[in-house]
Amino acid sequence: MLRSLCLYLLLMLCGLPAAAEPPLTTVAERSGYVETGRYAEVSALCTAFAARYPDAVRCESFGTSPEGRPMQLLIASRSGALDIETVRAKRLPVLLIQGGIHAGEIDGKDAGFLALRELLDGQAARGALKQLVLLFVPVFNVDGHERFGAWNRPNQRGPREMGWRVTAQNLNLNRDYMKADAPEMQAMLGLINRWDPVLYADLHVTDGAQFEHDVSFNIEPQHGNDEGLREVGRALRADLIGKLRAAGSLPIGFYPSFVTVDDPASGFAEDVPPPRFSIAYAALRNRIGVLVETHSWKDYPTRVRVTRNSIIALLEIAMRDARRWRAEADKADIRSRHSGGQMLAVSWAATDVAKTIDFRGYAYTRTPSAISGQTMTRYDETRPQVWKVPLRDQVQPDQMIELPKAGYWVPAAYADTVAPQLSRHGVAFQRLDADRPSRPVSAFRASRIERAPETFEGHVRQTATGQWQAEVRDIPAGSLFVPIAQPLARVAAGLLDPEAPDSLLAWGGFATAFEPKEYLEDYVAEDVARVQLAADPALRDAFEARLAADPAFAASAEQRLAFFARRHSSWDERLNLYPVLKTDLPP
Repeated sequence: MLRSLCLYLLLMLCGLPAAAEPPLTTVAERSGYVETGRYAEVSALCTAFAARYPDAVRCESFGTSPEGRPMQLLIASRSGALDIETVRAKRLPVLLIQGGIHAGEIDGKDAGFLALRELLDGQAARGALKQLVLLFVPVFNVDGHERFGAWNRPNQRGPREMGWRVTAQNLNLNRDYMKADAPEMQAMLGLINRWDPVLYADLHVTDGAQFEHDVSFNIEPQHGNDEGLREVGRALRADLIGKLRAAGSLPIGFYPSFVTVDDPASGFAEDVPPPRFSIAYAALRNRIGVLVETHSWKDYPTRVRVTRNSIIALLEIAMRDARRWRAEADKADIRSRHSGGQMLAVSWAATDVAKTIDFRGYAYTRTPSAISGQTMTRYDETRPQVWKVPLRDQVQPDQMIELPKAGYWVPAAYADTVAPQLSRHGVAFQRLDADRPSRPVSAFRASRIERAPETFEGHVRQTATGQWQAEVRDIPAGSLFVPIAQPLARVAAGLLDPEAPDSLLAWGGFATAFEPKEYLEDYVAEDVARVQLAADPALRDAFEARLAADPAFAASAEQRLAFFARRHSSWDERLNLYPVLKTDLPP
């Protein structure tokens, strides 16, 4: 350090220029994008960028991984606003760009550092950082990043070694946005709540078939979620495709997954992913989610270049449109505040209507495999070929729910379980300090619960079939009231409505509500049935009619005895009652 300072002073005294500062390059850049660096490089570069550009970059940690690694964030802007308070005061739009949610797909880290350096040096998207704030998370899955290996992505060409898809706890972060099991996700939700980015870009690498297209863009809202924001999403997709095409890429505007696995002739179908995924979660919050997927069969230098171009294209578009995006997002928040009593789509599906598109693939054959015994597709990359395949791009609601006019009640018995989940997402609620007896509510009673035969992301997924009905129930002190009149009304409904695809119930929550606990012994049930039949001729007629009309019922001793047990005073009236209630009246 002393020698460097002396040399600098000597050069200055001699009238000679001092050597330029070394560039902020990555291991990837220095290796010609053959390799990618370890996570220590992220921490070092985060600090180095802040030191090189102290007026334009802040480096901070927004969380700690289960294995004790800091989750690094770079905040970049030349607007004079690098803290939340100043950003809010100046009403600057915030963009969040994230790499390494799947740490084997690490293009976003190396491309992001390259793009950030060029932005700060005025070499790309000149002026963008004067108009907005960029949050850059080089690696979201930091523990997975350090599970380094040469074959961690067997369907991917480069880099030489890379990280692992999931976290140290074996959780896939891009399935965790709603249930928020992972400490990393809880940290990310805290970051989102604090900064409220209007756009959330998630940088990935897709695998699957071999074709010429090198990048795809999926954006929400576009087909679903807030109707007013869909035009924003469609316009952004068109702009991104145009800019990447001008940069020499072959972009597409849908996720390139075949309708029938491994069969190119089946074509493609657009959709709206459930909110366990990043872009759908952003849309549920009335913000814009952008999924950037380079193609795993392109080499690493190509993929990093295309990802860098995608980041710069986003910033160039944001220079012009980010304030309008923010204004439209604010309007969507107002619509959410006034959505009580309305029907809300919670899932979508492509219709059967298809159009034929030209898709840049390769010649292929489909022949039986002696290895697996199944028909396999084999591609010949020396023979580019235009496929004429169907694209189903008309998407419509697949499932609707009715929002309560006022909000949801979460009974006191479940409040301490549900409140932390609501808080992680920033959903507003209040805890009652006194009983609310005999409140008119709408209650969901399940007629059927289906549970998955295997765990998924550590949960037993479940689906409830049933209906809502008017009831009067006591609401005890300590219960939660979750109002619909809030910007995150969609998130509240997505968590609390039992029919939403990523609700707490769907991820296995409230399971005990659907488990019978008390029961009648068969010999007791027999006596109860005789007493009931003797006392109620109408019940006898109903029983005999059921026996005649339903052979399965007639053949089942369990069902026959349950017929009478349900009509006995010992029957648990809470069995199959979903604990969360809807209310049309505020507290």
